[in-house]
Amino acid sequence: MVEGSPASRGPGADPQAVARSVCLRLLTMAPRTRAQLAEALRRREVPEEAAEAVLERFSEVGLIDDEAFAAAWVSSRHAGRGLARRALASELRHRGVNEDTVKDAVEQLDPEQEVETARRLVARRLSSTRGLEPAARTRRLAGMLARKGYGPGLAFRVIREALESEQAESSAFSTEFDYPDE
Repeated sequence: MVEGSPASRGPGADPQAVARSVCLRLLTMAPRTRAQLAEALRRREVPEEAAEAVLERFSEVGLIDDEAFAAAWVSSRHAGRGLARRALASELRHRGVNEDTVKDAVEQLDPEQEVETARRLVARRLSSTRGLEPAARTRRLAGMLARKGYGPGLAFRVIREALESEQAESSAFSTEFDYPDE
């Protein structure tokens, strides 16, 4: 242990006790991946062997479970923020989840569910673009979907459907009433 490091000032200066304390504190605040916890331990200058021993033990007892973390992340972020597979995969990779686990987690997302979410996002945002030129509306809606990880093919298809539906509704509304000539 490095003298004067944050780990040397921990409970009894036992590196494993420091590692356990850091991991438990972080896991109490929010679920974390093994890589996130390992990085936190590196920042606290916990010796590699002590950190690895604690991380391994926490994995054995189920306190660290990257597969469960990834599945919950995909479900939560798709439902709450409307993120597509690409954005979800990127976020998981950024959190240190391995590629196989990322792939398994995003494959749980049904492609039809992803399309429906894109439609909901466009429908929610469509009214705020009224009054703009069709090209500007399309750019804004496509940009919003792109930031959420939707590919251009899906984005433009969903936007075209929404704009066509809106146009059909407005023409049906205008012919629905027969205005008398004055």
